[in-house]
Amino acid sequence: MSPTYLPPGLPPPAPERDGLSAPYWAGLRAGRLLVQRCAHCATWQFGPEWLCHRCHAFDPDWVEVEPRGRIFSWERVWHPAHPVLAGHVPYLVVLVELPQAGRVRMLGNLLGDPRQPVQIGAEVHGVFEAHDEADPPYTLLQWASPGAPAPG
Repeated sequence: MSPTYLPPGLPPPAPERDGLSAPYWAGLRAGRLLVQRCAHCATWQFGPEWLCHRCHAFDPDWVEVEPRGRIFSWERVWHPAHPVLAGHVPYLVVLVELPQAGRVRMLGNLLGDPRQPVQIGAEVHGVFEAHDEADPPYTLLQWASPGAPAPG
């Protein structure tokens, strides 16, 4: 089995040219999940924005949160989103709600058997998947059920 869930050949993710999501990607490289939180009204938000969705204050802080949550929604993908994934279907994509971060939600792959049963509300934890061989190197956040084996 590959040490990573995704096959080689996918384009590496990169922060926008304006650097908006750079702290998120740098956090993942360091094995930390960072989510924005407004210093003025304490509202959590994800994806990254230059201003708070609630009070419109500029430059929300980046706060480390534990990469644990619950499956809010999911999909078993049969039609690959990229040609490199053509031989790797099905795969599972989950929308994970982070209760300790204001219930923000983020997408990711669910590790393990792609035909496994998936339940809304099931607990999952984040797995940091480093792609050190890529140029530039990057890390993804994948999701796994408690007790699930890590890729590799």
